[in-house]
Amino acid sequence: MDKHLIAISTICTHYEIEFSFIDALHHNGLVQVEKVDQETFLHPDELGDLEKMIRLHRELNLNIEGIDVVFNLLEKEKALRQELLLLKNKLKRYEAPE
Repeated sequence: MDKHLIAISTICTHYEIEFSFIDALHHNGLVQVEKVDQETFLHPDELGDLEKMIRLHRELNLNIEGIDVVFNLLEKEKALRQELLLLKNKLKRYEAPE
């Protein structure tokens, strides 16, 4: 077993959430889990996003579908920012030096 994986049972206890919440996130493709023997684990890289999803669920009372929409919009916003930066850099090549 990879010692860097975090047991879902530990996450549920720490964040006081039900396993069904993480299972629903997994079934909607929002988090990836790994099963080893009879235990389910989360990769540490996904913990930050999971914490955001928990906050969206608790503070804004969003359901799984709402969380999915928010994360899709955040991904699109990130892609647009990267595209804007790329276009700005290309534009600088054509601007006359001052």
